[in-house]
Amino acid sequence: MTTPPPITEPDPSALVCPGDKVGSCTGCQRKAHRYGTGHSPLCQRCMEPVKEGWGPAVRFVSIRP
Repeated sequence: MTTPPPITEPDPSALVCPGDKVGSCTGCQRKAHRYGTGHSPLCQRCMEPVKEGWGPAVRFVSIRP
């Protein structure tokens, strides 16, 4: 496994969303797209092991309107 990037380096999702939708990942505290459409409480790096545990049939879908 590769070394994780430092928390000062933002998740790629944070670079493509408006600044008011950026927040800290609940897993590693890196800046990530947390709020609004397309949000996730976890950055892409922290979400990967979670998705693997869920299996291929499960998809992450927001339930917010």
